[in-house]
Amino acid sequence: MIEEIESWIYQVNSSHKEVRRSCSIFEEHFNGFYSPEFMKTAFFVVTDEIPKPDFPGLREAGLGDFIDMDLAGITYNDTYYIKKEAANELRVHFHELVHVLQWRELAPQGFIERYIREIQYFGYNNAPLENMAYALDGHYQSKGRHLSVEQFVRENL
Repeated sequence: MIEEIESWIYQVNSSHKEVRRSCSIFEEHFNGFYSPEFMKTAFFVVTDEIPKPDFPGLREAGLGDFIDMDLAGITYNDTYYIKKEAANELRVHFHELVHVLQWRELAPQGFIERYIREIQYFGYNNAPLENMAYALDGHYQSKGRHLSVEQFVRENL
């Protein structure tokens, strides 16, 4: 199933390559949190609908609630998808960029396997990868001191 999801993600990202935008446009907002080099290699797509894999195997694995969730954004490797109504919310972009880093550190297969396990075991609201992203975007939102999110993710996965 992991390979099927990975293939689906590759297809989704490939089909949106022409409309994705570089996150470097957020450099000024996220200065001190994300490096300019990282921002140039992360991308986002503004969309009406968040693309999600809806394979029977995922539902059988107990992920139906996650698949059916109304999300503001979702990350697939180096690209995240954000709903139009959330496109101006810096906190959502910040959150999804944490996931881009998690994907990089864990590699696609590692991220997918871990994310599924965490959702199954803890549920979305208590999944450690999500908790990390929510804690960091909350720190940013509260105007917390600058910290290297890249280093934080690397050290805390």
